[in-house]
Amino acid sequence: MGLGTTKVLSLHFSNSIAYHSANPPGISIPQKLYTSQDDLLYEEELLRNPFSLKLWWRYLIARTEAPFKKRAVIYERALKALPGRYKLWNAYLRERLEVLRSLPITQSQYQALNNTFERALVTMHKMPRSWIMYLQILIDQKLLTRTRRTFDRALCALPVTQHDRIWELYLVFVSQKGVPIETSLRVYRRYLKYDPSHIEDFIEFVVNSSLWQEAAERLAGVLNDDQFYSIKGKTKHRLWLELCDLLTQHAKEVSGMNVDAIIRGGIRKFTDEVGRLWTSLADYYIRRNLVEKARDIFEEGMATVVTVRDFSVIFDAYSQFEESMLDLKMEEMSESDEKDGGEENNVEGDDEDDRLNVSKLEKKLKRFWLCDDKDVDLRLARLEHLMNRRPELANSVLLRQNPHNVEQWHHRVKLFEGNPTKQILTYTEAVRTVDPMKAVGKPHALWVAFAKLYENHKDTANARVIFDKAVQVNYKTVDNLASV
Repeated sequence: MGLGTTKVLSLHFSNSIAYHSANPPGISIPQKLYTSQDDLLYEEELLRNPFSLKLWWRYLIARTEAPFKKRAVIYERALKALPGRYKLWNAYLRERLEVLRSLPITQSQYQALNNTFERALVTMHKMPRSWIMYLQILIDQKLLTRTRRTFDRALCALPVTQHDRIWELYLVFVSQKGVPIETSLRVYRRYLKYDPSHIEDFIEFVVNSSLWQEAAERLAGVLNDDQFYSIKGKTKHRLWLELCDLLTQHAKEVSGMNVDAIIRGGIRKFTDEVGRLWTSLADYYIRRNLVEKARDIFEEGMATVVTVRDFSVIFDAYSQFEESMLDLKMEEMSESDEKDGGEENNVEGDDEDDRLNVSKLEKKLKRFWLCDDKDVDLRLARLEHLMNRRPELANSVLLRQNPHNVEQWHHRVKLFEGNPTKQILTYTEAVRTVDPMKAVGKPHALWVAFAKLYENHKDTANARVIFDKAVQVNYKTVDNLASV
């Protein structure tokens, strides 16, 4: 047996071992995968120096057109000689990935690919690119538990300075549909320990997952942190409004937080959104079925705002609330009337039996006048009263802007035309409030109109008293005193 024959047999033997490493056992080796005469040049050089990366790479380049199975045998032989070479592992894994791209993820070849990645990570565990390739393949295969554990292994193996590359893919993975919410929450909480600046991403995730309690607590924590800086460019004002909307729209799901104090704090701090915040606070109580408390909030809001825009927002919300309450009550009445009409025809019998029948006693108690909840007339009167008060309330807003505006005081008196008592009270408040030195308009006109009001009602004595007080006022100019 010659030397050349011995080399070929030894190469066949090494190829056989490499083939079985790259493919499942029990499969015969095709003849075309054996070393040919064209390969002898490269094989002889590799026999002399099997640890040369340059020689293996030249061999692979020369066999670019060869079937992948033959190239896989060469890769396996090269990696057996040089297991720590990233260049070989990266090229080998990428070629295997390209071969499997067109196959469904249920094929057994994917398991063989996973095994190859595991073998590569024995020596390439410090290479983030290898971990990312492997993790992406596992995500595509929908192997949740194995993927999560592999992510954890990657974070343990890589230095902290490279964790951001893994976390980016990890967050994409846990945000997918089908991943349990509890798993996603735990991963996000771990990520916040690594990089707390991405708290907004976590808040967005819990909001999309309808975890209102967690979202409210995290938002409140952000607002209480004076050193917080939004990476998304959100201002404290916008975050505060998001918290208020979340608390009011999900009043029953969020507990353990003083919503009233939080929103009132926002009202004091952000004066440009006062109307919206007052309506949000009222909406919170409406959702908690505290209707009377909501009315008190609407009234308080209209009595404290200082701009017409905020007043219009609150008044419109208040009127819509009263209209909806009226419509709801009318629908309930129509339904209850239909039920009562069928029951009254059947309510006959002995009173002695009724005393022993609890259900009949409850029905009789509900028909008692003290338990009558048919208050449609009251709700209608409440709505009409609110509509009639709009001009007065709007005038109060303008006077809160400038209580020394004489024209608005005259306009307020005209609103109470036909009610002398309220007109007198309004003039009394006007002359007591308006400072002649700060007045906008003619302050003496209030005194003159006040005296004429008594004069028109044949009360000259009080008119004279008003004029006496008017001449004692310290006016800004002498002309005002002369006009009185």
